[in-house]
Amino acid sequence: MSEQIEKPKSNNAAFMAIILLLLIGMGAMAYLWSSKKSELNDCSNANTSLKADMDGMNQMMEGYVGNMSNDLKKDFQSMLDTYDALKEKDASKADSINKQKEKILGLMNDLDQAKRSGRLTARTIAQLRRENETLRNIMKSYVVQIDSLNTLNIKLHSDLDQTTNQLNTTTAEKEEYKKEAEQNAELVKKGSKLQALSISTTGLRMKLNNMPEATNKARSCVQIKSSFTISENTITSSGKKTVYLQIIDPDGKTLQSRSSNTFQTDAGAIAYSDKKDIDYQNASIDMSIFYDLQGADALKGNYKVKIYCDGMQIGSDSFTLK
Repeated sequence: MSEQIEKPKSNNAAFMAIILLLLIGMGAMAYLWSSKKSELNDCSNANTSLKADMDGMNQMMEGYVGNMSNDLKKDFQSMLDTYDALKEKDASKADSINKQKEKILGLMNDLDQAKRSGRLTARTIAQLRRENETLRNIMKSYVVQIDSLNTLNIKLHSDLDQTTNQLNTTTAEKEEYKKEAEQNAELVKKGSKLQALSISTTGLRMKLNNMPEATNKARSCVQIKSSFTISENTITSSGKKTVYLQIIDPDGKTLQSRSSNTFQTDAGAIAYSDKKDIDYQNASIDMSIFYDLQGADALKGNYKVKIYCDGMQIGSDSFTLK
């Protein structure tokens, strides 16, 4: 009787252990399911966010992608035109050429479908461009085989017009830059021009003690003196400069001690009466230049005086001898 009582108790313990294990297993499964569900939700949210970002990027690039697709379609059509020309050139390759044309037409169809369905993205364009490049390389091999002497004028690049436009634009920009550089150089040249200020020119006579004295009498004039100030200029180059004095008599002739006394300007060679070298350090300089008549008689009338430096006229004056 005692053995019969013990046996049910043993069975109950075993059942309890099994139930406990099942409960633990179910709890573990519930935990794993909850964890995976959370990860799935996170992935779903991330995917939704990425899709939204991708849609936004596609919207931003819509115009750009549309332009690329138009260029790509023109490129496809250009290849078709090239194959038609090649087929006329060599009919024996018509079958193989038609196969390549079918591939191109297939890509054009894919492009049109993508545009109609609103699935035209930069990624799609990039993929079609890669396939387009592969077909283009194949087409070039046909060109080499069929038209090795270049007797057929074939457009191998669909962007020829674009390249020409870019070349024209570059040329125009180059000319514009050149014009701007010339204008800037002219401004710098004008800005670096020196000025002869406070010019005073007069005739000189010699007193009995051989000291010069100003005179306005032509019969007693033996020298002509021009005094002036070279202006300060921080733009122009410093160093040795030659200042030229040109005196034009009443008859319009430049007074010269030697006929070879000329210097170059932008307007050509100009005769000068006398000159003087100075060491210019961008600061103003007071100076005088003398012209000796060397015993020649001075004419009565009005004399014109011009001062030159660096090939440019920097001042003018006049005086009269009676």
